[in-house]
Amino acid sequence: MIDSVVFDMDGVLFDTERVCNDVWLQVGEEMKIKDMSIAITKCVGLNTVDTRQFFLKQFGADFPYEKFKERSSVLFKERIETEGLLIKPGVFEVLNFLQENDYKIALATSTNKASVINYLNKAELAHYFQAIVTGDMVEHGKPNPEIYQKACMELGSKPEFSIAIEDSPNGLKAAYHAGLKPIMVPDLIQPDEELKKLIYGKFDSLFEVKDYLQNLK
Repeated sequence: MIDSVVFDMDGVLFDTERVCNDVWLQVGEEMKIKDMSIAITKCVGLNTVDTRQFFLKQFGADFPYEKFKERSSVLFKERIETEGLLIKPGVFEVLNFLQENDYKIALATSTNKASVINYLNKAELAHYFQAIVTGDMVEHGKPNPEIYQKACMELGSKPEFSIAIEDSPNGLKAAYHAGLKPIMVPDLIQPDEELKKLIYGKFDSLFEVKDYLQNLK
């Protein structure tokens, strides 16, 4: 019986992936980087360390990643301050349902802890989570299963009785290999045939996830 739900953050709780993509494309143009769209697709769900490794492999060992990261961070923060932190539809509804029905709830995100706490407090979501595991709290980022293993451990939950809600291939693979039941709520990327074999279910919104969980009761 499912008793725990672990959420990804970017692209699942917050509509931040689109902002990040816009920023990366802008910085890519400024720095005259070709094939930035490839990096965007491959790096969704990765932590900073793994993103850096991808960039150096994709664009060469001399790629100025720190310059790219710093410029992107400045533009991203400006966008969030200007537009606000956009919460995805159904977030409060599904979290309230889970809380009211005594599910254990965790967050497993590749984003660093300082940013995560800031976002959750701004959105008044922090109190929903009994465990929060961030990218800088694990040695290996997604698609490695460590972050989901740690989330289940901190919840005191068995992975086989836990659902993971993700939007990215890297996150879904991490959840699957940790033994959770991965549910995909696509944001920017739709599942390919390989990914469809790993996911437990696919829904268009968190409202649909809530309905699904209600039917499990």
